[in-house]
Amino acid sequence: MRVIAAGLTDTGRQREYNEDSFLMREQDALYVVADGMGGHRAGNVASKLATDTIAAFFENMGVDDSTWPFNYETHLSPEENRLLTSIRMANKKIFDASCVDRNLYGMGTTVVGALFSENRQQLYVAHVGDSRAYRIRNGEISLLTKDHSLVNDYLVIMPHLTKEQQDELPKNVITRALGMQEIVMVDLHTENPEVGDRYILCSDGLSGMIANQSICDIVTQSKEDMTEAVSTLVEAANANGGDDNITVIALSLTA
Repeated sequence: MRVIAAGLTDTGRQREYNEDSFLMREQDALYVVADGMGGHRAGNVASKLATDTIAAFFENMGVDDSTWPFNYETHLSPEENRLLTSIRMANKKIFDASCVDRNLYGMGTTVVGALFSENRQQLYVAHVGDSRAYRIRNGEISLLTKDHSLVNDYLVIMPHLTKEQQDELPKNVITRALGMQEIVMVDLHTENPEVGDRYILCSDGLSGMIANQSICDIVTQSKEDMTEAVSTLVEAANANGGDDNITVIALSLTA
């Protein structure tokens, strides 16, 4: 299998500037979306630093290179270690930058990344925060990531919260992001993709404005045209209000 990909970012209709960044590194089959946060445009600095650091790590380090200064996790494949290490490196870069520049203090970014291993025919998805990854297979959509959010944290402790109680909790409060602490916990998911699968990586400017089923319908109707898929998804998010920056990468697995 091989990957056909397209990506698009848009400021949306309510924000003055775009704090999202995305990366498509075709030679490594690596795809990343980052959604920055922080005042005075620091969110844009954080998300760009994340994607630049991840790209530089893949540029300079081969699959078998050391993961220093982080430990190599022997239960994971070299590709998984490579993806995790690049995100951990990005976290450290953002944290260090925020510590030395008062204008950047408190900045951070979510991240969701996907790395396709042609040798293993697997797709590795890593994320921190509330940027999401979806799989669309046979007309059905599945959420592959779990938001690191206040709402989800409450549901872990109190799983029987009613819908009304959940609605009373602050929305869009994330509990994990790159740059918040010197060390970050990264969630990793392994996919065994099939020919015809579509994958969507996105910031919450998309997932917060469009229902999952609508995402599925748009991508399915676009068939293998991923450029059309991302363009239509962004248009739909803006049509529903465009409350936030919108970034989306669409992947198609083909024979």
